[in-house]
Amino acid sequence: MLSREDIFKLILDCAFKVHSALGPGLLENAYEECMMYELIESGLKVERQKPLPLIYKEVKLDAGYRVDLLVEDCIIIEVKAVDDLSDIHLAQILTYLKLSKCKLGLLVNFNVKLLKHGIKRVIL
Repeated sequence: MLSREDIFKLILDCAFKVHSALGPGLLENAYEECMMYELIESGLKVERQKPLPLIYKEVKLDAGYRVDLLVEDCIIIEVKAVDDLSDIHLAQILTYLKLSKCKLGLLVNFNVKLLKHGIKRVIL
């Protein structure tokens, strides 16, 4: 069984493959779909657009939150295609980590010339 760090490294490899093949300039859903394909090809369990309920004072609310990609039930990937990652993107993935009880997330902005400038590891 792979450790969370091994899974994370595989995810990074997949992100670099997708970015190398497509480059910047596409919509988020294109990168998300290609990431899912690469992750599955790597042998990982992936759920796309996974609903994430909000529980407030023991009331489960369907607030419409959806995680872009949930890998092996332990790592959340938020896919972006924006000019720059901002504080709101970080807040979004932190919220998803809290709601899902996952400890590790990856914020990936594919709209950059070099992907290493678009990657942010997020730990709760």
